[in-house]
Amino acid sequence: MPYVTPEERKVLLEHRNPATPGGLNFLITHMLTEYAKDKTINYTLLNEIMGVLESAKQEFYRRMVVPYEDEKKEQNGDVYP
Repeated sequence: MPYVTPEERKVLLEHRNPATPGGLNFLITHMLTEYAKDKTINYTLLNEIMGVLESAKQEFYRRMVVPYEDEKKEQNGDVYP
């Protein structure tokens, strides 16, 4: 968990424009805890949240990381035989 100052938290929550990995982590964590608030904490809820995170991670990888890596492979050559 990123430990950002109370002042940083206010700015992050108001503008939702993180400038650091810690700020991004804080906003994601805040969203997750807000989603879980007022819900019964049980395996189903926790598994649901973890599933959403995994799906978002995989989609980010597919849409952002793979094209970047493919471009760099074309520019610099493949490291695999």
